Amino acid sequence: MYRLFAHLRRHARWYLLLGSVVALTLVPYWQQAYRNPQLERIASRDFLTMVTRNAPTIYYQGRNGPSGFDYELMRRFADYLGVSLAVEVEDNIAAVVRAVTSGKGDIGAAALPLQPAQEDIHYSQPILNLQPLVIYRRGLPPVREIEDLIGKKLGIIHDSGIGELLRQLQQDWPALGWREAAALEVADLLQRVEDGRLDAAVVYRHQFKLNRLFFPGVEDGFPLGEPLSMAWVFDAGQGIGLQREANRFLDEMRRDGVLDALFERYFGHDDYLEYVGARTFIQQANARLEDYADLFRQAARDTGFDWKLLAAVGYQESHWNPTATSPTGVRGLMMLTNPTAKEVGVTNRLDAAQSIDGGARYLRGILDRLPESITGDDRLWMALAAYNVGLGHLYDARRLARQRGKNPDRWTNVREALPLLQKRQWYEQTRHGYARGGEPVIYVRNIRRYYEILDYLERSQRQYYQLEDRPVEISDNLPEDGHFDVVEPVL
Repeated sequence: MYRLFAHLRRHARWYLLLGSVVALTLVPYWQQAYRNPQLERIASRDFLTMVTRNAPTIYYQGRNGPSGFDYELMRRFADYLGVSLAVEVEDNIAAVVRAVTSGKGDIGAAALPLQPAQEDIHYSQPILNLQPLVIYRRGLPPVREIEDLIGKKLGIIHDSGIGELLRQLQQDWPALGWREAAALEVADLLQRVEDGRLDAAVVYRHQFKLNRLFFPGVEDGFPLGEPLSMAWVFDAGQGIGLQREANRFLDEMRRDGVLDALFERYFGHDDYLEYVGARTFIQQANARLEDYADLFRQAARDTGFDWKLLAAVGYQESHWNPTATSPTGVRGLMMLTNPTAKEVGVTNRLDAAQSIDGGARYLRGILDRLPESITGDDRLWMALAAYNVGLGHLYDARRLARQRGKNPDRWTNVREALPLLQKRQWYEQTRHGYARGGEPVIYVRNIRRYYEILDYLERSQRQYYQLEDRPVEISDNLPEDGHFDVVEPVL
């Protein structure tokens, strides 16, 4: 044994050299072991294909292009891989999974629940918690526990993970029954609850939070069961390369706070327009807006705004009342001052057409005068704030934001600075002095939400006609609403 150790010491340099040679010859083997043909195909074609569904919490065409929580996160993953993003849209959850396993897409991302393991698919690590929530029609007796659902017309989305939860609960509550729809989305369920075709539904809490303002006739009931997990879906036959990269990316997004920021952006805003306010707005939109919609559309064509945004401004200013007058002498549907009316050539502020046209051109003038460093939605929100409080006070707030070490080109920072214009220690440092700086914050906030409601109403109307045009297969077990399959009580 001693002679062996002595031999090794004398010839250690040669054994190290031999080991290095052997290791180098094995490099291609290890590279081959970790290579993934799917990742190589994605890199060679220079794009990643996401399979998804068209829904406000997932993917939709917004004012500035594609939007939605799932889309935004997937776009960042494509950037992480160094490729562009292509999107394939399917009608339901099962179709999304089939598209991935059939090779139509690389990843399924559509608020998909992490289900018990299936042989043909892999999941990413959990992205979000999905808390099932029972909601019910306002005016019904409160729904606070499972027993309250017995005998109710209860709706869910097929393959959302909620059906499996209800089947487990049905073992202890055999009188529980429900309806499942594959071709509907959350907003469709809420609409059916509000108009009486369903008594209640089970959706995920974040989905209800995003949609609740549009359905003031729907109440939240109680959380149902434990949270599920949202994940991305991959074809198991393609190996684990893409799945592994997705998990690394998600770890990075969570560590850097990006995932939390995205969730807050889409699902974390306050519901400052309460049910009564939302209901009143929708009622007035149905009753009054049609009288002025063409005027808003013409002004939008002339100034490059979305007509629904101008309509939201008009509602915030006067509730679409062309003869409105404030105690300070501001008048008309868009509530123009005399100097502003003269500036934009309005001779009669009480004429709805002149007021809408003048207000739109005044807002466009403010937008065009803002510094070029302010971009995107930040630019629009600041222009709206200046429409309310004046451009000078907006610039003062931007200077205060800069003094506080914040980026003055971001609306979130200016929004925090504007109320400081009401405090002497701050407004004494500004050029234009005191302003009721809290008002433009509320002003912009309300307009944004009014716009969201109008945009939703327009999109849902289009989707309603598309949905009604779809052929519906006839089946003996379908109720009067032919989009549902019925799961009967087991009693």
